[in-house]
Amino acid sequence: MGVAGTVAPAAAAEGGDPAHGRTVAARCLACHDLNTGATRLGPSLKGVIGRKAGSLPGYAYSDAMKSSGVTWTPDTLNTYLKSPTTYVKGTKMAFAGLPDAKDRADVIAYLQQATK
Repeated sequence: MGVAGTVAPAAAAEGGDPAHGRTVAARCLACHDLNTGATRLGPSLKGVIGRKAGSLPGYAYSDAMKSSGVTWTPDTLNTYLKSPTTYVKGTKMAFAGLPDAKDRADVIAYLQQATK
């Protein structure tokens, strides 16, 4: 278990381009649902902003994610999406991450719109 690193600046999604974020987030849809709340290979991202990590009913999260103490905000998503396995050691998420800060800001801006 463990959450590593520091949280990114408070403006993680400020200035993000949701249209470009939708394009970048297309790879997320291989494992995640954005709108219906259904779990797939990964948990649904519907309502992810403000949700406690590892708390969506019906998905078998790793113990690391369930005990991470993370609440998903633009800042925590920014840090997690940069390197999921570094931020939450033991996460089941196989995605390597988004190294580009602009791509992360755009994805977060898209998620803020698309997953309410």
